[in-house]
Amino acid sequence: MKIVIIGGTGLIGSKTVAKLRERGHEAIAAAPSTGVDTITGAGLEVALAGASIVIDLANSPSFEDAAAMEFFETSGRNLLAAGKKAGVAHHVALSVVGTAKLQASGYFRAKQAQEELIAASGLPYTIIHSTQFFEFMGAIARAATLGNEVRLSSALIQPIISDDVAEAVADIALGAPVNGMVEIAGPDREPMDRMVARFLSAAQDPRVVVTDPASTYFGVVLDETSLVPAGPARIAATPFDTFLGRGELRT
Repeated sequence: MKIVIIGGTGLIGSKTVAKLRERGHEAIAAAPSTGVDTITGAGLEVALAGASIVIDLANSPSFEDAAAMEFFETSGRNLLAAGKKAGVAHHVALSVVGTAKLQASGYFRAKQAQEELIAASGLPYTIIHSTQFFEFMGAIARAATLGNEVRLSSALIQPIISDDVAEAVADIALGAPVNGMVEIAGPDREPMDRMVARFLSAAQDPRVVVTDPASTYFGVVLDETSLVPAGPARIAATPFDTFLGRGELRT
C-alpha cells in the first residue's frame, strides 16, 4: 500500500516511515528536502498519486502566532485538496492533547484551525492527539528558564517517547478512519515541575526547577487537566526512566 508521510524526514516522520516499511508498505517520506512542499504545493500531486493513506506530521517552523496560523491553514488546505483529487482513503494528522484547552496560545489556535479544516474536508480522517514527547523535555526547560532557574507549573503531564508515537501513528493510519480524534500518551503521569527536574538531574544540568503556579506553558496558564488525556487513551509501554537511562539527553 502506498502511504505518504508529510514531514517524513523529521523526528516522528522518519520513524513512522521506517515502521511502515518494516510492515511491507510503500512509505514515501515527503518534505521540502525531498521535493514536496505543502505551502507552495510543489510536488504534492505527484507524491499523492496512487496513495491510499496520507499522514500529516508537518510542523510550523515558527511558533509566532500569525506565522503558525499561516502555515497550518495553507499547508492544510493544499494537502487536503491534493488528497481529495488523489482519492485518498484515510487522512491522518498528528496534533496535541489538550489543544482545545490551550487556545490562549496562537500556536494552538493554529493547530485547532488545522483540525477544523480536516474535519470539514469530507475526507475520511483520524486526528491523533499526543501528549508531549520525552524528547521535548529540554525545550520545555529552555522556554521556562530565567538565569539558573526553570520556573514551571505543577500541572500534570504524561509524556511519550517518539518511538512509541511512531508505532501508534503507523497502527492508527493502517486502521479504519474514526472521523474524529484518538489520544495517545505515555505510562507515567507526574507534575511537570517534578518530571523536568528529573530530566535535568539525569542530564547533569545544574539549573534549578522552581514550582510556580503562575508560570505559563508557551503562553498558557495550565490547570491539572490541560496536558493529559481527557478520556480513554492508547497508553504506550516505554516509561520515562527508560528514556532517562539512555544517556542521550539534550537540554
